[in-house]
Amino acid sequence: MTASHTGRAEPAGARSPYLTFTEPTGRRRTAPARLGKPSRRDRALPQGIRNGMLDDQGQQCVQVFLPAAVAANPAARALLDTEAGTALQLARALENTAYAHLFPTLIGYELDTAEPFLLYAAPRGTPAGRTHVMSATDQRVFARDLTLALCLLDGQGLVPRGISPATVLWDGTSVQLWGLEGVARAGRPRTPWGRAPYCSPEQQRGEGLVDARDAVWSAAQVLYQLVTGRPGPADRAPADLAQHRVLAGTLPGAFAPTAGARPSPATLLELLAPGEAGRVALTAGADGARPHQEAYAQALRAKRRAAPAPGEEAEEEKAHGEVLCPYCLEGIQLDLGRLFVPDDRMQYQPLDLSRITNPVRREDVLRGAVQQCTADPDFPEHHIPVPYLTHGRPLTVAMIGQSSTGKSHLLTQMIAEITDGGLDPHGVGWQSVNPEQHARFVRERVQPLRSGQVLDHTGGVGLDGFALFVESLLLTDARGRVRPVAFFDLGGEDLVRTDGALRFLLGIDALVFVVDPALALPLPQLDEARRRVGSQVDRDGDAAFGTVLDRLPRKGPYLETPAAMVLGKSDLLRFQPPVDRWLGEGPPAALGPDHFLEESGDVYAFLRRYAGQAWLRPFDAFRRCTLHIASATGGQENLGRFPAGTGPRRVLEPLLSLLAMHGIIEAPGGAATFGVGREAQ
Repeated sequence: MTASHTGRAEPAGARSPYLTFTEPTGRRRTAPARLGKPSRRDRALPQGIRNGMLDDQGQQCVQVFLPAAVAANPAARALLDTEAGTALQLARALENTAYAHLFPTLIGYELDTAEPFLLYAAPRGTPAGRTHVMSATDQRVFARDLTLALCLLDGQGLVPRGISPATVLWDGTSVQLWGLEGVARAGRPRTPWGRAPYCSPEQQRGEGLVDARDAVWSAAQVLYQLVTGRPGPADRAPADLAQHRVLAGTLPGAFAPTAGARPSPATLLELLAPGEAGRVALTAGADGARPHQEAYAQALRAKRRAAPAPGEEAEEEKAHGEVLCPYCLEGIQLDLGRLFVPDDRMQYQPLDLSRITNPVRREDVLRGAVQQCTADPDFPEHHIPVPYLTHGRPLTVAMIGQSSTGKSHLLTQMIAEITDGGLDPHGVGWQSVNPEQHARFVRERVQPLRSGQVLDHTGGVGLDGFALFVESLLLTDARGRVRPVAFFDLGGEDLVRTDGALRFLLGIDALVFVVDPALALPLPQLDEARRRVGSQVDRDGDAAFGTVLDRLPRKGPYLETPAAMVLGKSDLLRFQPPVDRWLGEGPPAALGPDHFLEESGDVYAFLRRYAGQAWLRPFDAFRRCTLHIASATGGQENLGRFPAGTGPRRVLEPLLSLLAMHGIIEAPGGAATFGVGREAQ
């Protein structure tokens, strides 16, 4: 084998394969590699491991990988992602410090491939479980180093759940902590992980929230076994602690059955090495986001001070049951004499309701019918689904962004989340506006994407040159009010036109601006994504954003249409702060008055710092605009498919925000303040 992106071993005597991977700096590297026989580092985990040599630098390494058959399991990939994210975060935080040696040294990673892998420098030391004799002095050093590692992780908001005699290495002078696939963020719900007695009782049961003191229990158990040669009890302190001088003065509290009764890593470290905890705290330097966070807070204050511009029309229906046609923007109301239904060839045929007397059948036929709109005789022929005209004021949502930004994937997964019940926790139900059109959308968009197929580019402009909505739903809020919601998704080339194709924007009710990180952010880890599609960083912002914003009429300092900005394809940045944090957050159970403001501030600071103010034009233009991190696919395509299918993350949150701004989801404080925040009391 002369080239490889998977790191497979080669037959003896064959030429070395080449591994291509991303280094922690973001730079791509291709190196000739010799890889040994694979094995399993833990029979309970899916990852394989093998020793190797990178011949370009004579560098010994260890490859942690998933065989292709195992990598088809999203849970296995998630473990490898967790390990890579933790290793990268530690590499950034501990670079040029005296503490980096306490953790594995990451050489590189390649994850969006059929056989993903990580490369580490060769481990330092052997597992503590194989150490049979250790002096009392070495035991104190071992305890100090292990607790020091816990403190460093705690400073990053991380908790190692996999500490055991197999994952703590000792080389005779210091510790190296492995098992990074078991790391979790503090404050997340606990899930069962690890083996007794090394996992804490709460962790073993999967109860409560992840706490740094979970790891204190694990470290204490490892130390106890190292000193005594036997494991301790799984749910209480060992009865013979007092007999061991190294343990007696520091560990009794570490074996408390609940995390709240145990000492923190810093408290334990202070007992083992007075003053060291303070020095560790100084290693957490500023990340450069503060001035940009302050700019975000200042922008919000300006928006709160500005009086909302008067709207042309209240949220109620227009007089006499009229609604706004989403195409010609004229008023239209139900006219039973202008109804049509599609035939087998999808051609519209007139509908004669006088022949249908059964009320149940009549209602069902009307759900699949459309009405020809003739409100503007100069506008091309167009039809509106009947339920769109009979359920109150419609809500139209437009997806905005250049081609290849992932708008269509994002919208498809957003619709799929709704139909899977994603709005249920917020008291909002759904129904299709037109059953046949919805079934076609699911068949042609949702199912192929979920199976791993890359969707074709959007074609949201009809042959007559005006925009068409691609899907529509009926949403019923907690009070029983029904609103039709229609989604427009035009291609990027159409969004930069200045002709009638964009006239629909004059009546749009909500906008989702999708930022492509490869176009916006000059980060080296995005170079490969740019190379694949032949793009480059654009410091002037998204051209589609500018065209759309210039087309919208403004009556005051801000546009009053609710808007959301989404940093899409965030899987490309899933190991980059603050993206790494927010991608792992679960969906909100309820929306508070200031929901999404913290995430918005993080995204604003991130874009302002790396992309520049031009990419924040939508936030600056709209009074109510939240910013979000989302990934429609969970990974990048490879040879026209997503290798492990698609795993959408946080795709529904932008729509939740827009629905709250429109009052369909009720949030404390009301729709008018959602996305703007409240002044401090």
